[in-house]
Amino acid sequence: MRILLAVAALALSAGTATAQDWAKARLEQSPRHLEWVTLKHGDRQVRCFLGFPEAKGKATAVVLIHEIFGLTDWVRGMVDQFAAAGYIAIAPDFLSGTGPNGGGTESVGGPDSARAKIQGLPQAQIDADLDAAVAHVRRLDACSGKVVVGGFCWGGAKTFLYATHNPAIAAGLVFYGSGPDAAAVPRIKAPIYGFYAENDARINAGLPATEQAMKAAQRVFEPVTYAGAGHGFMRAGEDPAGSDANKRARAEAWTRLQAILGRL
Repeated sequence: MRILLAVAALALSAGTATAQDWAKARLEQSPRHLEWVTLKHGDRQVRCFLGFPEAKGKATAVVLIHEIFGLTDWVRGMVDQFAAAGYIAIAPDFLSGTGPNGGGTESVGGPDSARAKIQGLPQAQIDADLDAAVAHVRRLDACSGKVVVGGFCWGGAKTFLYATHNPAIAAGLVFYGSGPDAAAVPRIKAPIYGFYAENDARINAGLPATEQAMKAAQRVFEPVTYAGAGHGFMRAGEDPAGSDANKRARAEAWTRLQAILGRL
């Protein structure tokens, strides 16, 4: 019985992550300019979702790395929300080319398939996809030249790892993602801002070692843990069915996030 309950809980979690009609409805009502762009590097093509703010001057750009479920409606909605806050935002679909006929997240066959395919992606390819996205937004006439990288869950871990690969990013925004190996930490140049959930032992167990490694390398790392929140609170806190703790954590994290970006 316990096994059946556990399986049911996992299925519900995956379904909640991907059944995002509320996110899609909000996105469809956006007044901002949103578009799909295809970036190329080598023989690879990466489909990305790009959003522009309604701003008078040049803006900082934010590259978003999606969760393990791929480029979902919620992640595309986050692109729009960053644009609403005054930033250019782009989210690559790292599953580009893994679906039938070269498709991406929309065609891989659901959350379990997306998870399996993402876990098999080569790190060099992920870095190259991000290099292409960073270069694209940095070249935009509307961009100030500053580019921040941020990600959620799987994307949070990849954000931290990308900071060891590209020292030129302005900052890293790590949402409940694990840190890189201690040996790679000295390669980080950008400040890293962490957003963690209190009820997330899997990720939090490694947080002290990450803090120690960043401190030893004299790198800026400012993690905040949100009381009562669970893993994935940025998405769950936006879901109308989300818990009060997750909604509160999301609101506090979003306020902090905008303050951080405003200081860059």
